[in-house]
Amino acid sequence: MAADVPAPASADLFAPLTSEHLDVGDGHAIHVESVGRSDGIPAVYLHGGPGSGCQPDHRRLFDPQRFHTVLFDQRGAGRSKPKGLREANTLPHLIADMETIRQTFGFDKWLVVGGSWGATLALAYAQAHPDRVTGIVLRATFLGTREELHDVFNVMLPRHYPGLHGDFLSALPEAERADPLPNFYRHILDADPAVHVPAIRAWGGTEAILSEIAPKRARLDRAELGNTTRPMPATPAMEAHYFKHDCFMRPQQLMEDAGKLTGIPGVIIQGRYDFLCPPATSHALARRWTDAEVRIVEGAGHSLYDPGMRDAVMKAIADVASKLK
Repeated sequence: MAADVPAPASADLFAPLTSEHLDVGDGHAIHVESVGRSDGIPAVYLHGGPGSGCQPDHRRLFDPQRFHTVLFDQRGAGRSKPKGLREANTLPHLIADMETIRQTFGFDKWLVVGGSWGATLALAYAQAHPDRVTGIVLRATFLGTREELHDVFNVMLPRHYPGLHGDFLSALPEAERADPLPNFYRHILDADPAVHVPAIRAWGGTEAILSEIAPKRARLDRAELGNTTRPMPATPAMEAHYFKHDCFMRPQQLMEDAGKLTGIPGVIIQGRYDFLCPPATSHALARRWTDAEVRIVEGAGHSLYDPGMRDAVMKAIADVASKLK
């Protein structure tokens, strides 16, 4: 049983215990921070994207009086250096980085939490190192497959947002719109700003609209797609890098290897109206990973900040932790 320690002042509850850049080789130094109590339940939080980074509010998902939580910005993302570097940046690299972090903190095992792309990484890590995982909490299951991306951008988008779909395709030459995803990846990763800027803005803007249950706008400003003076969205280049390479996994890898999660308790939080990561994926995974429970948040979409979603994730973390030995 953990020894009692004085509670820190309220303003300091979520202040980092540690914050550093950890050299993981290959020219990458990843930003790692920890929060909570040093003798708390070990946990790690995995951000989405790929390419976004952790935010201060992510610390607040974990009770600081109960957990010792590690948050880190994945290679090329957030405060990690060099920002945007895609060389030596693959799913196996990220899994290896997690092992380096775990060993650095001296954790034997930890609770793994992630949403969207963070759920992809959480599942891949847990399947690679099931003996190092005490439990898993996912939000918005994404398995990193071509089929999921096809369904989002080629099926769901024109069905629910036909005007936005037209705006999205307008970033590509007309001859490339019949099979847009590989052409978007190629344009986004092109070194010429005249090629990559419109593609990055179209991809990032469309994804942002689809991520919210009630977006403030439902169309892109086509006249602004080529604007090189405003800041660019952070994630499309890293997403294109990963998606172009099938997230560095074999087809259906995470579903086929779901049996490796047997015995690991889990909760999957799923927005009913998540267009990017629909409920069918979470339910299909839970049929293979029978220790997992799917909890639907009604009236929510993909975002952590849709109504009820954040509270559901916090409760799931607390509930899974209560099952740990």
